[in-house]
Amino acid sequence: MSQTLSASTLLAVPLAPLAGALVAGILGTRFGGNVIGRRLSHTAAILGVFIAFIISAMTLYSVAVDGARFNQTIYTWMEVGGLKMEIGFLIDGLTAMMMCVVTFVSLMVHIYTIGYMADDDGYDRFFSYIALFTFSMLMLAMSNNMLQLFFGWEAVGLVSYLLIGFWYTRPTAIFANLKAFMVNRVGDFGFILGIGLVAAYTGSLNYAEVFAKADALATLTFPGTGWLLITVICICLFIGAMGKSAQFPLHVWLPDSMEGPTPISALIHAATMVTAGIFMVARMSPLFEHSDAALSFVLVIGGVTALFMGILGIIQNDIKRVIAYSTLSQLGYMTVALGASAYSVAVFHLMTHAFFKALLFLGAGSVILAVHHNQDIRWMGGLRKYMPITCITFLAGSLALVATPFFSGFYSKDSIIEAVHASHLPGAGFAWFCVLASVFVTSFYSFRLYFLVFHGDERYDQNPDAHHDEHHHDGHQKPHESPWVVTVPLILLAIPSVVIGYVTIQPMLFGTFFNGSVFVDLARHPAMQELAHDFHGPLQMALESFTSAPFWLTVAGAVSAYYMYMVNPAVPAAIRRALGPIYTWLDQKYYMDWFNENVLARGVRAIGTGLWKGGDLGLIDGLVVNGSWKLVRRASGVVRWVQSGYLYHYALAMIVGVFVLMTYFVWLK
Repeated sequence: MSQTLSASTLLAVPLAPLAGALVAGILGTRFGGNVIGRRLSHTAAILGVFIAFIISAMTLYSVAVDGARFNQTIYTWMEVGGLKMEIGFLIDGLTAMMMCVVTFVSLMVHIYTIGYMADDDGYDRFFSYIALFTFSMLMLAMSNNMLQLFFGWEAVGLVSYLLIGFWYTRPTAIFANLKAFMVNRVGDFGFILGIGLVAAYTGSLNYAEVFAKADALATLTFPGTGWLLITVICICLFIGAMGKSAQFPLHVWLPDSMEGPTPISALIHAATMVTAGIFMVARMSPLFEHSDAALSFVLVIGGVTALFMGILGIIQNDIKRVIAYSTLSQLGYMTVALGASAYSVAVFHLMTHAFFKALLFLGAGSVILAVHHNQDIRWMGGLRKYMPITCITFLAGSLALVATPFFSGFYSKDSIIEAVHASHLPGAGFAWFCVLASVFVTSFYSFRLYFLVFHGDERYDQNPDAHHDEHHHDGHQKPHESPWVVTVPLILLAIPSVVIGYVTIQPMLFGTFFNGSVFVDLARHPAMQELAHDFHGPLQMALESFTSAPFWLTVAGAVSAYYMYMVNPAVPAAIRRALGPIYTWLDQKYYMDWFNENVLARGVRAIGTGLWKGGDLGLIDGLVVNGSWKLVRRASGVVRWVQSGYLYHYALAMIVGVFVLMTYFVWLK
């Protein structure tokens, strides 16, 4: 344990945003009497996150340069038998990177919110929520035990419920936040089962103690089956990640979460909630490395999510939903990397994706402000001359997303494709096809979005709803660039979206940055070894990519989007007519929502009704509760006839009894 990291300093990282959340949420709202104004509310929240970011940056420097590490219990909540339930911090390369990403993106979102939510009545409440969200994610990322991990896990789920349903007067927002909450409960059920199995068979929730017993766990079988216990544990833990990181089929909540304000879309989808599952699996790598079955399961689920969720982005017309399906697809990429045992590549893509996806969401919010809160890209176009900063930064984010050489997304995304190609696990071939095909899909929907919004004919004045929200824009009829509190975060996010991959790929993937954070059995899973063998520096990697299949698939997607939406707009309509049933299938999102609402929900309702009527009313109330007193009543009714109160009845009974006994004994002789 390094002396350069102190517990008191690290405590300030999650507690500073929590303090800001409490100030804004209590003193800045009706709950506390509105004793402070908007300025003090957002100042308190931003200051808390800024303090957390500065300490996180200092911690990252200590970890990366000085090799500092920290693993210590801060507080023991209670002990149950030999099981300790503690609050503690584990600071290593993985945690330090997550701390910086979470606090930096959150800081940008906080600043951006000043401009975006300026006219909203829930201004102070929103700042309280996003600061509380940051606290929850930091507690999750900094934990050194599964109890605190689960606390942070559930806390981000709870706050996301509040944020998605922030505009609680909208029925669609209420439906969306309930949907997110319920779907995540499904995943969390698997997650807590996995944690319970770990606690039952290791007697500990502390990461270091659990990982030390990983070899012993790998030799056990699950009682009553032939399954390896560690496979069951890993799959249960990954089911939790499927819910939180929106993997198929538990992905359905994430597109609907767009009902929340745009700043929280950036925060949820970029650096916090949806990346929690990826972070958790990377942290649990010492367990996953013992189960090829679990890794193959992760590979296949990630591949399906990467390709088939990306395809849905092609037909979306809501600017935020296009980016939301992009998030689903990129989370699939990260999951595939986890399945290939390329954990460092997965979290590397997590980092690069956080910057360019936050940039794209905030850029979309800037566009939404400019076109009077319209979100339909069919009523946009030609905005580049009105919004040059938003246009350039949005293009930078799009180029990073499609893995343009030298941009940050290129280094992480190409590394994932190579790692999957090098994997020899069952399902790796299918996953490789999915991530490779998804390159074209990602490029197509990204440039479709960019061209329809910023290029071509101006269509914003043709939207019948364009003038309904003019009070948000000081009466301006034409689109205009957003204020500095919106554009400055865009610029600051665009910088790492361009350069962070080039700068950090060497230490993060092929250096010692993640030493002690992730564990890979190179003898069984040699993907990272093969990547290291083929890597000759970021410059050479980018130059070599110009002859690779992913690069030309990216070009093909961009050219196709340009031709179909800029040169010959009749083509998409013709394709839609020709592929009518397929388009309907895609428009219905593979009928997953229909299946959930009409099959699963009704099935659960029918089961619940059956249990209520048959179990509760019939068995418990009818047989156990009511049946017992009815039996007692009938028995007492019979006994009542014997207990008449007349002496001659009792004398007769005695005589009859004596006669019966005498007859019985005579018969025995």
